[in-house]
Amino acid sequence: MLRKILIAAAWAILAVIVFATLSPIGLRPHLASVSVERFGAFATVGLLFGLAYPRRFWLVLTLVVGTALLLEAMQRLTPDRHGEIPDALVKFVGGAFGVGMSFVLNRLRAPAAPSR
Repeated sequence: MLRKILIAAAWAILAVIVFATLSPIGLRPHLASVSVERFGAFATVGLLFGLAYPRRFWLVLTLVVGTALLLEAMQRLTPDRHGEIPDALVKFVGGAFGVGMSFVLNRLRAPAAPSR
């Protein structure tokens, strides 16, 4: 049951991030400084995907950081947004941090291997 909630939350947060990234600037929510928002959003989605898919570390990492880079590039196609390398790096690092945290948490909650 928890896994289904994590999966739904991960995909929902990713959808919100896509909307906030590609929508007109006036529709983007403002919660903190933009760098904190970028880092936090991708750290959150990385953590959720990593916890939802604990056996798919490399796939999750590729999905999260790839999405960060792709969305930043797609901003170049919108009339009132701009994709910048420093912004992409903040998103990249945030996503990698979240996935890394999920890796640690998954290792901590995994049952210990029987000793011989």
